[in-house]
Amino acid sequence: MKLLYHPPIESIPYTKVLHALSEPNRIRIIRCLNESGENNCTAYSIELMLNKSTVSHHIKILREAGLIEGRIEGKEHIYSLRKDEINKKFPGLLNSVFSVNEEDI
Repeated sequence: MKLLYHPPIESIPYTKVLHALSEPNRIRIIRCLNESGENNCTAYSIELMLNKSTVSHHIKILREAGLIEGRIEGKEHIYSLRKDEINKKFPGLLNSVFSVNEEDI
């Protein structure tokens, strides 16, 4: 298992997090991770009906913004939401993302 880079929670600026959440498909990925616990790129490609390279781009932005973390197991890239860390640094942010209706995204 190899861990992918994600920034330490202390260094994450609010503006970078908001930028990452400014794209509807990235919000959908965050919501999916909240429901599933962890997942891989292929699952998002199927669920969001996007090609794998587009999903990879969105995952990269979310990871660099510190919202998700990833690891490589064999050929699979597995991602999970850094929920506890995000809630501690930005209280209420994820709850507001999760409470938005899908039609409003």
